[in-house]
Amino acid sequence: MIADGPEDDRSLEELRVEGYWDLDQLVADLSAARSRWRQAQQHHAEYGAEGFPSRANLAKIMQSLCGALFPLRLGPSFVRLHNEDAYVAETLQTVLSRLYGQIRLELIYALKDEPAQVVDREAARIIGGFAQSLPALRVLLDTDVDAAFLGDPAARSVDEVLICYPSMLAIIHHRLAHRLHELGAPLVARIISEIAHGKTGIDIHPGATIGQSFFIDHGTGVVIGETAIVGNRVRLYQGVTLGARSFPADEKGQLEKALPRHPIIEDDVVIYAGATVLGRIIVGSRSVIGGNVWLTDSVPADSNVRQAKAHYEVTSRVEVSAPHRVHALLESTDGIGENI
Repeated sequence: MIADGPEDDRSLEELRVEGYWDLDQLVADLSAARSRWRQAQQHHAEYGAEGFPSRANLAKIMQSLCGALFPLRLGPSFVRLHNEDAYVAETLQTVLSRLYGQIRLELIYALKDEPAQVVDREAARIIGGFAQSLPALRVLLDTDVDAAFLGDPAARSVDEVLICYPSMLAIIHHRLAHRLHELGAPLVARIISEIAHGKTGIDIHPGATIGQSFFIDHGTGVVIGETAIVGNRVRLYQGVTLGARSFPADEKGQLEKALPRHPIIEDDVVIYAGATVLGRIIVGSRSVIGGNVWLTDSVPADSNVRQAKAHYEVTSRVEVSAPHRVHALLESTDGIGENI
């Protein structure tokens, strides 16, 4: 074990001199490795010298946004009824400006061939749309808090749900990230979702569409993929995966991005702990999927799936009825999309 102090500094220098490592060569080799990577990945390269959205800064922004949405519970201790509007106003003025800066960093890369005026105009559009969405997002989040309180007999109050439940933190982050994803800031949105993932163990891609009154009980290990569509009043338990079954590749062998590949979960579905639901399948309304079930086929409404593998005569249902069901689900998620 090496202790701290000047003697150690000398010993480290002696080790370097004696040839345990060659710092100049290490730096040169790492530089060469970066150059090879950037040249090979030019079509989706690193952001470069202009900067990169900061995870640390976005974590602070999200903490402030949570406080602005729920000032008496997630804001600082000095907030009271008589000063909460003033706190919200001051917080939003600061935090939206900082979020604008993070969005602009993303757009500098995404619009690298455009003049600065175009970047500024697009960043202003995104932050303006996001700001205008906040009241509707608060209303939508209220339905999630109610769903947790009504769905968990251990919850003694809605305040307890908001303060204590990791799923609420994940859902708040997702609602905000999803709106940014819709508006055209997918990288900032993804960083926000990963901040929540790191804090809660709940991994929700910001591209996933989730209806109102959403409840994740316990939550650790839940995974919801990018193109998943979840209806209203859906309840998930810990360890549930809404994932993809296959990953189609293009003619160059690279994975095709953003194809619909995750499940559609209709209204009032309950999925118990450890269940894995894979592929672009439909889980019909009011169905119950038991714990540890592995489901890769669609199931009709009012199904009760308890076995590890279930077979239903609905193999063509996704192809036949998915488009209008997807449209109906998207329309029913008030506050998500153009209506927000």
